Formats: sequence, structure tokens, C-alpha cells
Amino acid sequence: MKISPIKKVYSEKAVPALKKEFGIQNLLAVPRVGKVVVNVGTGKILKDSKRVEEALADLEIITGQKILKTKARKAIANFKTRTGLEIGARVTLHGERMWNFLDRLINVALPRTRDFQGIPRSAVDQSGNCNLGIKEHVVFPEIIPEKVQHIFSFQVNIVTTAKNQQQGEALFRLLGLPLQPEEIKKKK
Repeated sequence: MKISPIKKVYSEKAVPALKKEFGIQNLLAVPRVGKVVVNVGTGKILKDSKRVEEALADLEIITGQKILKTKARKAIANFKTRTGLEIGARVTLHGERMWNFLDRLINVALPRTRDFQGIPRSAVDQSGNCNLGIKEHVVFPEIIPEKVQHIFSFQVNIVTTAKNQQQGEALFRLLGLPLQPEEIKKKK
């Protein structure tokens, strides 16, 4: 199987740079991407089963893996949910599928996003994980825009082994994730 370009960047450039930047001696202590979790909520479109099925099928196409439907744990009257009602779906990616998804996300989907100015630094949490929302699923190359009936958004959580936010930001910067510079963060 062909190695993903972003995995090659990680092993050849990011690992030595992270070891040098943070003074890490042990190779296993270097921050790495552990998994990628992709979530979609179908709460607003529950009544329209066609839209729900289309969203779930497109999520399977984007991730290349079977989805797991998530169910409501509590009944909440204001959201019109009952316990056990299917209100979303998620996919957890590991290994080569994870690296291929990250490659498509960083090199294809994010540059195709309308009015994209980079990922805010606040998307990287205190544990070094990155949480970002994709507003339109049609930015992925697997989706043919002419065949799409309804556009939906979803969330991507990139879980790392970083110890803190600085290590997480350094890892994402070295992988090529377009984080916003500090100046843009301060203006908002």
C-alpha cells in the first residue's frame, strides 16, 4: 500500500523538528496524531429521512469507512429528542485511513473552503487536540457537487498525544495544517 504524503512529512520532517524544539530524547514521547473522529449531527433534519440518509451516505464516502449512528442518552423536550433516538453519526479513523483523510483535509478540502483564512488557534485545545468544523461537505473531492441535494456540515476532531497546546500547535504547523498567525487572532 502506498504511504500517505502527510505521513511521510510527519516521519521525515515533523518528528526531528519536534524532538529538537521540545528537547525530547525518546522517539515514543514525540507528539503524534492518534485518531481522527468525524461527527455529524442530524437533529435538525430528523423528520426528513431522505436528507438524513444522504448525509450519512456522503459521510461514509468522505471517510471511506462505515459510520456508527449515535443515539440520544437523554430525552430533552425543547430539542424534541427521546432517549434512544438516532441524532447523529460518527466515524473514528486510525492508521492509513486517518493519514489519507488528513491529507485530503489539509491539501484539498481546506483550500477549497470559501473565505478560508486559516484555522483559528483557539481550535487547538489545552490538551493539544484540534477541533474544527467543516461548513460544507462538498469541499471534499469525493463528493460530486452536481449530485448533492442538500449540503450539511460536520465536525472533525484530531486527537493527538501532545502534552499541551504548544506541542499540539507545533505538530499541526509541521504537518501543514494552516493555523492563523497570532495577528489575526488578536484583531478579533
